[in-house]
Amino acid sequence: MPLNDRQIKNAKPAEKPYKLADGRGLYLLVKPNGGKYWRLDYAIDRKRKTLAIGIYPTISLAEAREAAENARRLIVTGQDPSAAKQQAKQERQAALLNTFEAITRRWHSENLHRWKPDNAARILNHFAKDVFPHIGGLQIDGIAVADVKAVIKRIAARNAPATAEKIRQWIAAVYGYAAMLEITDRNPAAPLRGFLAKAETRHLPALPREELTEFFRRLLLADIEPQNRIAVLLIMLVFVRSTELRGGRWEEIDHAAKTWTIPAERMKLPRAHVIPLADWPLELLAELHTITGGSPYLFPSRTKTAGFISEATLNRIIERLGYKGTATPHGFRSLASSVLNEQDFNPDAIERQLAHVPKDKIRAAYNRAEYWPHRAEFMQFFCLEMMKNNHNLIIFLSFLIRKNENDRGKSDKF
Repeated sequence: MPLNDRQIKNAKPAEKPYKLADGRGLYLLVKPNGGKYWRLDYAIDRKRKTLAIGIYPTISLAEAREAAENARRLIVTGQDPSAAKQQAKQERQAALLNTFEAITRRWHSENLHRWKPDNAARILNHFAKDVFPHIGGLQIDGIAVADVKAVIKRIAARNAPATAEKIRQWIAAVYGYAAMLEITDRNPAAPLRGFLAKAETRHLPALPREELTEFFRRLLLADIEPQNRIAVLLIMLVFVRSTELRGGRWEEIDHAAKTWTIPAERMKLPRAHVIPLADWPLELLAELHTITGGSPYLFPSRTKTAGFISEATLNRIIERLGYKGTATPHGFRSLASSVLNEQDFNPDAIERQLAHVPKDKIRAAYNRAEYWPHRAEFMQFFCLEMMKNNHNLIIFLSFLIRKNENDRGKSDKF
């Protein structure tokens, strides 16, 4: 006789597994641990097989009978219901793996060799923040142009059109990767090329040359840590990028050769950058060594035991001096370029000193000159130019730096 719900509920575990038959091969298997499992015995191609339907009470009696009937229909058409169940499971797993987020993470992982670690982390953070919450769970082949458009419009609305376009390009690259894997031949990001108005190039504020004396005066009188004062002065005098200065290590400084060698992994252009050090930067570095020489970093962090100061540190100092919106650490690179070009120094040597990524790739392939004599000359000239009309202030600087032990005791400094 067919089973009923009362029989199933009242079925107690025994020492050995036993079956409660419902008919036509469907039965409930009761195990010693109390588990109740729906099974269907059937034969296909003269081979006896068993289909696992599910566990009671998650699968009710009515649902078990319906599943058994569906399996019988497959058997009539010559299909194996166990094989069909396995295939459906694999398809569900494949569907989960083919979500946009899953494919993006595979794309990201396989491209790590192309990026520096901080850039790779930045890319994935952008996806995690701005893309995955909106389309990450969708199947990559089911995302429409409108979906991608909504993502980049949302980013552009934060007054970040350049970031929005960069993310559109990354999404397009993910679809290119998916096409290579033969997962999809669509690319909903491609039609959106040019959708966002090209962002106007924004140049970071650069301190006007005529305001240098006042800037020096405020910097020297400011109540800040001596090493941070030196950081601002060095970024003015050697005009490296902020990240290159802040991550500087003592092992990179060669006082005898008067050079600072920044390794390729810390440069925007993936090649080592050697800086000729003029007299004033060398003096500042010697003074700095008495303060931070016990750390591997020129400018160690006060909060991270194995790190260096953040970009915000230099920005806050400049803002506190009263130059918010009119000067930035990066802006001193523009100031140096202007001063040196006005003096008719070799423009290629200036570009090499700034470690700019060449726009003319063909010319760059042939022009690999280091221009060392030119660079050593104008670096010394530039430092002397910076000291001009500021001589008394520079003398005062030496006095301020040498009382660093007292200064460092104040808790309200940067």
